[in-house]
Amino acid sequence: MTEPSTWTRITREDPGHSAAYVQRFRDMAAAGKDLGGEARLIDALVPRGARILDAGCGPGRVGAFLHEAGHEVVGVDVDPVLIEAAEADHPGPTWLVGDLAELDLPARGIPAGFDAIVCAGNVMTFLAPSTRREVLRRLLAHVAPAGRAAIGFGGGRGYDHAEFLVDAEAAGWAPDVLLSTWDLRPFPGESGFLVAVLRPA
Repeated sequence: MTEPSTWTRITREDPGHSAAYVQRFRDMAAAGKDLGGEARLIDALVPRGARILDAGCGPGRVGAFLHEAGHEVVGVDVDPVLIEAAEADHPGPTWLVGDLAELDLPARGIPAGFDAIVCAGNVMTFLAPSTRREVLRRLLAHVAPAGRAAIGFGGGRGYDHAEFLVDAEAAGWAPDVLLSTWDLRPFPGESGFLVAVLRPA
């Protein structure tokens, strides 16, 4: 059994945290906020009808956009409350409860070989530090040889961007493009946010 993630610890300490998180995004959607920025980048990386893994999918906003764009989406999140919300609000994709540090979709009857993996919403910063490289290795095991992963998270959250890039390389990834936003602004080397588009090394 792996060390529990920071997210898991937060939800154990505050049982209402997940429901509040779900409501926050429902409220933003109802207010007409643009919640599709991450998904638009992923959509641009792949052809129509691609297989996409939404790793740390939360209540499903990214995977839902990609499903509506015609892709086959599998979303995985450790939090059953978030998966329940994804199923309720965004039917269509396959939503699964699962720990990214133990990710093995073929064991659940879902082939690997995804054309793209998206890991948005600061997921990397909610992982237990001891599992970061293992999560990156597990993601690599699920991507197609010519596939890519887009992983984005903010700075100042306990996981330095330079450290992440070292971990990604150690896990078998190589950087394709480094950005400072999901809307394609270049990464200057130091930024408050990183979107790393990675490919198998």
